[in-house]
Amino acid sequence: MVDHTNTRPDIAPDTTGAAEVCAPTATELNEFRYAVNAIIGRWKIDIMWLLLAGPMRFGQLRKALPGITQNMLTAQLRALEADGLVSRTAYAEIPPRVDYALTNQAYALKPIFLAMADWARSVRSGRGHS
Repeated sequence: MVDHTNTRPDIAPDTTGAAEVCAPTATELNEFRYAVNAIIGRWKIDIMWLLLAGPMRFGQLRKALPGITQNMLTAQLRALEADGLVSRTAYAEIPPRVDYALTNQAYALKPIFLAMADWARSVRSGRGHS
């Protein structure tokens, strides 16, 4: 059995026994790793955050992400597309137009992203240490 004893004085100990039931299985850990690996990367989260507002063109993304190179943006978009998180729609127009959008699977992460942003705000403001 894993020792779930809390050694941090700033966190109340778990007296419900929930820690024993919440230990992740190897399968759950692998699923979590898959999810995290799909969204980590120097720019992936930034790109996905921008696309929460709706489809954007390559140039719009590039302007909204100061510091990203054209090659890096292309690589990150391709990786997100390969993982099924971003869709690419090319229009047969002159000049050519390509839109990038979140897929339904990626858009389902919105509540998680918003909760993480709320958590970060609370930690930064000092409310995270109750």
